[in-house]
Amino acid sequence: MTAESPQGSEWFTAPEQVNHRRYEALRAFFVDGLTHAQAGDRFGYTRWAMVNLVREYRAGKLELFAPPGKPGPRPGVTPAKDRARARVIELRREGLSTYEISARLAVEGTPLNRTSVGEILAEEGFGRLLRHPEPEASVSPTTPGRDTRLPRTARLDFETWPQRIDSGRAGLLLLVPDLVGLDLPALVRDAGYPGTRIVPALSWLLSLLALKLTRTRRVSHVDDLLLTDPAAALFAGLATLPKKSALTDYSYRTGHDHQRAILAALDKRMIAGGLATGEDAIFDLDFHAVMHWGHDPALEKHYVPTRSQRARSVLTFFAQDTGTHNLVYANADVSKAGQSREVIAFCDHWKAVSGTDPRMLIMDQKVTTHTVLGELDDRGVKFLTLRMRSPALVKHIDALTEKDFTTVTLNRPGKFNRPKVSETTGVRLTSYPGTVRQLVVTGLGRDTPTVIVTNDHDLPVKALITHYARRMTIEQRLAEIIQAFHADALSSTVNLNVDLDIMLCVLAQALLAALRARLPGYANVTPDVIQRRFLETPGTIVTSGDTVTVRLDRRAYAPVLRQADLPQDTRVPWWGNRILRYEIT
Repeated sequence: MTAESPQGSEWFTAPEQVNHRRYEALRAFFVDGLTHAQAGDRFGYTRWAMVNLVREYRAGKLELFAPPGKPGPRPGVTPAKDRARARVIELRREGLSTYEISARLAVEGTPLNRTSVGEILAEEGFGRLLRHPEPEASVSPTTPGRDTRLPRTARLDFETWPQRIDSGRAGLLLLVPDLVGLDLPALVRDAGYPGTRIVPALSWLLSLLALKLTRTRRVSHVDDLLLTDPAAALFAGLATLPKKSALTDYSYRTGHDHQRAILAALDKRMIAGGLATGEDAIFDLDFHAVMHWGHDPALEKHYVPTRSQRARSVLTFFAQDTGTHNLVYANADVSKAGQSREVIAFCDHWKAVSGTDPRMLIMDQKVTTHTVLGELDDRGVKFLTLRMRSPALVKHIDALTEKDFTTVTLNRPGKFNRPKVSETTGVRLTSYPGTVRQLVVTGLGRDTPTVIVTNDHDLPVKALITHYARRMTIEQRLAEIIQAFHADALSSTVNLNVDLDIMLCVLAQALLAALRARLPGYANVTPDVIQRRFLETPGTIVTSGDTVTVRLDRRAYAPVLRQADLPQDTRVPWWGNRILRYEIT
């Protein structure tokens, strides 16, 4: 009660404050038993105003009293920052960085993390600190996070390489035989990838590939995670991996033609090695939007399913072999104007690789247009896609009766293996020159019927539905690959050429597929399982003469490696043709 408040009963019977008057009116209604009209008359409300007041109170929409305060400072108050503000300004004027200021404050007994230091400097109008080229300006002992005295990248020299060295990721070297089997040095050379005086092109790509295979989220994390582990450097044929700035710069020295060339050569090796289907080639196609978290007006907006909205992103295109479920093609150089013709670009790619067009393409209705479907038909390429449900099509579906449907039994587990199908032939589509075969399918696990259209008039209905049912898993498999190889980790601070990054995802997935085929019982596991259980196995690397022996430590999954079909005595070209052997303890 303030000094000006009345001391008698008037303060309760004739309240002046709004919330106080509401409280007394509600108390009269609920406690004293007055009606809406009586309580309203007493405190200056109409009957309907009183009814509304009671309704809002019961709905919990009235806040008559201030909420109780929480322990600690009030919201928006930062005592630690306020105490250190003057000292932060003083230290910045001496030329110290946010790392150095944070370290100095910790020594002085007023600790403040570098994020808060940066916020103070931004609030006070300080810009970014521009370092001078002198070494003492960037190797201060108070700045371990910025210490640039890291080992320089150099080619691997076995004369100076330790004869015995421990590694937390010795399992990464399990993939070397398959890299040799794919003849990666020839792929890189034929694709024309650039090298440097110190680091050859093969080692650049293997360095970036090592980040993918070890689940390193961003290229900017290379010095935090891999510079201290010799297995990644040995994998790339280097004494130590390049720094993040060098990897980023190199990625932008590569072009779209390099990625296309190496994918074409890789697909030939995959066909020869059984990782992709040469004949009877059937592929699942889909787009994926890689969201960009920075502010780049040059990027177009695409629909991002994980965000359920359109956002600035890089649109990528993937093709998956439906027989092996391995990726055989990817492209991150896709624009809105040309995205409908990506299916034609893939057909051209596969014809150059195998000598023939794909036998069938299975895709969503948004992948391409009816006009492009007509081009596929002219090339003799069969397609299987969905049809948009127009009002006329919905009316047709609603008119179907039980007699129009036939039950089909699919050879797959689960409760959605007996769908019902209504088939119609001679269906015309807008902008499509011919007619298609239409299947209205229920019982595939969707709330509404699935409408499939195809230009294959000979394949049985069961086979068509089986193909589409397999295609329904491409989103899941793409999500597994994207998660395992962090294809969604675009950074606005340390960039990487997305086209190269997506190509490396295809190569990494092919390597894990080859290793997975060697491991008994692991034919259908996801890539992250292989990474976690086998590639991250610690061990010891022993070099003796012209032989490099990888001794993997005993872990829960060591029995699987003992039974695995791991090749022995593999000669590694980028190790000077030294022999690689494995020992499983």
